[in-house]
Amino acid sequence: MALDRWIALIFVTFCCIYGYAAFFTMDQLLPPFMQRNPVWPSTFPKVLAVLGTIVGMIVLLGVEKAEDKDDAPSATEINYRRLGDYKIGQALMLLGLMVLYALMLRPAGFLISTTTFLVVGSTILGERKFHIMIPVAALATGFVWYLVQEVLGIFLRPFPFFMGM
Repeated sequence: MALDRWIALIFVTFCCIYGYAAFFTMDQLLPPFMQRNPVWPSTFPKVLAVLGTIVGMIVLLGVEKAEDKDDAPSATEINYRRLGDYKIGQALMLLGLMVLYALMLRPAGFLISTTTFLVVGSTILGERKFHIMIPVAALATGFVWYLVQEVLGIFLRPFPFFMGM
């Protein structure tokens, strides 16, 4: 079985476990007044689980692939024998950066941690124009913070905890 089908099998397994949790365990703790609502907190996870399972099964069964007469691998297929050519180091650094971002979001605040995440992430991906990258990351972070804080009304700590906001 090809690497993309193995990944699809893992993805379908994850979606089935996620779907089980969404369909059978999330709704038991709802208060009685919320049980009459047409949309529950588990509605979006249920939709994600079903759609993820469908997409994973499409890849797993090979429905999306066109029938080719020759057996030569195309440029779009993943060749598991040449995994070293796929820049796995960059992917692992980005995953580590995402974990670090999640851990630093509360202590460092949204503005500092998100701007740093965007700048370091784009540096890992190869961008070197810091005079453009830093202002764009700062503006995008400030815009998202403004939308979440002021427009949606969801408190999002903008600065580190020691600044007292």
